[in-house]
Amino acid sequence: MRAWYFPQLEKFQPVVGFAFEFVADNSPYQKDWRVTQVEKEKKLAHSWQYKGYAGGSEVTFELVAEGAGTRLKLTHSGLASFPPDPHFARSRFEAGWQRILGSNLKYYLEKNLDNLTSR
Repeated sequence: MRAWYFPQLEKFQPVVGFAFEFVADNSPYQKDWRVTQVEKEKKLAHSWQYKGYAGGSEVTFELVAEGAGTRLKLTHSGLASFPPDPHFARSRFEAGWQRILGSNLKYYLEKNLDNLTSR
C-alpha cells in the first residue's frame, strides 16, 4: 500500500482494529486511521480521522468481478462531518483520490501486472 496509497505509511496490516502507522512529520493534520472491515480479496475499509479535529469518515475499497476483469469501487463517506477548513474540502479529497487511484494505483498495476497475476 505504501507504493500506491500513502508513501508515508510505515506499518499496515489488513486486520480489523489495526491502527495505521505513518512516518512522523510536522503536518498539523496527523492521520488517525484504523482498519474497520476486511473481506479477503473483496473488501477493505478503514476510518479516516485527524488527531485533534472533529469529524470522521470511512474509506471502503471493494473489488467486484466484472467480465474477465475486476472493478475497484471506492466509497469515502462522512466528509461533511469534518470542520469547515480548506484542508477538509470535498474537492481536495476528490483530487487526492484521482491522484491515488487514477495515477498511483494505475501505474503500480501496469508495472506489476505480471507479478500480481502469477500469485
